[in-house]
Amino acid sequence: MEVLYSSTRNGDKKVTASQAILQGLSEDGGLFVPDHIPVLECSMKELAGKTYQEIAYQVMKLFLTDFTEEELKNCINRAYDSKFDTEVIAPLVEAEGTYYLELFHGATIAFKDMALSILPHLMITSAKKNHVENEIVILTATSGDTGKAALAGFAGVEGTKIIVFYPKNGVSPIQEKQMVTQKGDNTFVVGIHGNFDDAQTGVKQLFNDRELAQEMADAGLQFSSANSINIGRLVPQVVYYVYAYAKLLEEGKVADGEKINVVVPTGNFGNILAAFYAKNMGVPINKLICASNENKVLYDFFVSGKYDRNREFMLTSSPSMDILISSNLERLIYRIADNDAGKNSEFMTALSQNGSYQITEEMQDKLGDFYGNYASEKETADRIKDMYENTGYVLDTHTAVASAVYQKYVADTKDTTKTVIASTASPFKFTRSVMNAIDPKYNEMSDFELVDELSKIGNVDVPNAIEEIRTAPVIHDNVCDKAEMKAVVKRFLGIHA
Repeated sequence: MEVLYSSTRNGDKKVTASQAILQGLSEDGGLFVPDHIPVLECSMKELAGKTYQEIAYQVMKLFLTDFTEEELKNCINRAYDSKFDTEVIAPLVEAEGTYYLELFHGATIAFKDMALSILPHLMITSAKKNHVENEIVILTATSGDTGKAALAGFAGVEGTKIIVFYPKNGVSPIQEKQMVTQKGDNTFVVGIHGNFDDAQTGVKQLFNDRELAQEMADAGLQFSSANSINIGRLVPQVVYYVYAYAKLLEEGKVADGEKINVVVPTGNFGNILAAFYAKNMGVPINKLICASNENKVLYDFFVSGKYDRNREFMLTSSPSMDILISSNLERLIYRIADNDAGKNSEFMTALSQNGSYQITEEMQDKLGDFYGNYASEKETADRIKDMYENTGYVLDTHTAVASAVYQKYVADTKDTTKTVIASTASPFKFTRSVMNAIDPKYNEMSDFELVDELSKIGNVDVPNAIEEIRTAPVIHDNVCDKAEMKAVVKRFLGIHA
């Protein structure tokens, strides 16, 4: 059955999957959502034993219904190949009776690789399908991981350029080094004076700038997005939750139909929304546990029904979650508002004008699938230390937030359902925070000394993504104020006023 996409702010206009992927963000500022969430055609028993690529096809063909089998399989096979350092793509590791779904085995050692390895192929296929002759300019804001994963995915891809904005002092040293050393004539990286929300807001404004769109069209260019607001990012993320359950079933860790809980460290809400979609497709998921750091805007929302970004912005050791405007939450708000675009628009207008909105009690009642909590900086560090001392397994800071929140969930609910925790980044991306948590004595070491020490104590090889930036020269040293983002984009694209 065909799946069409409409905007969360205007339910009338329908587009195909490929058109939604190309546009990234709807013209009215809304996010594209499917007109229904399709149900898996294979049982979990049939999926058990299948490869990651095979399961990806079974999931993605249901959402991307205007792609042919050949097109979609070509995209999948080109994405999930030797760029990943393990054939299983997303291994499940058991530690302390919980299953960690390692989503960091791709080229840039973060979960963003899972979707951004395939997005360039989906994008180019979509462009051909829709006879687009313009060059596609990927415009993205990053809180640390999306930037490098998008750059790696689009670098050198014909017919595309990519511009990434990141908060200059809001990412880890390794994350920054990964971005500013990126090769490729079609890549452009800019640090902004401000935080991630400033970068994200600036990018959304550029997308909605009609005058700029016309200038770009005249120059044979058009914007698209690689942020998690692009449906081409969200759909591939659904795959690994289906895969995780199939794997547990295959290994006899769960009985067929037995429910699991899923814990996701959450900033922009895309990764946990993908788990919600997987549940609605038929994966036996009980609770979706939303883990926040000290920027606990989502925790407060799940407790009170009020979304309020009017608060101090905290810089934490888990920077990919340092976000006060969780863009993908809009897709959930639209759904619990009974797909009422008008109602959703009112909430989003209130958010942009007043910085907050309050959902109705009726809508709150529809959030029963979710549990929210948060971990402080101390709780996050303690969790890394305890896990290492108890098992030898090293968590990155984001995964540690999820693990600490999961402990709170069990204490609160006494629920002993088997649980999968999304492990969203390699500890090598956040070596200083991770090693300091294990023992403050490591604070004297340089970043790359810490990398080697982590490899030794964790008994894991240094990932190639880290080795290649050890001596790489800085290529991108662009920095600007948030008010200058438009001028910087025009300069890079050669559009002059």
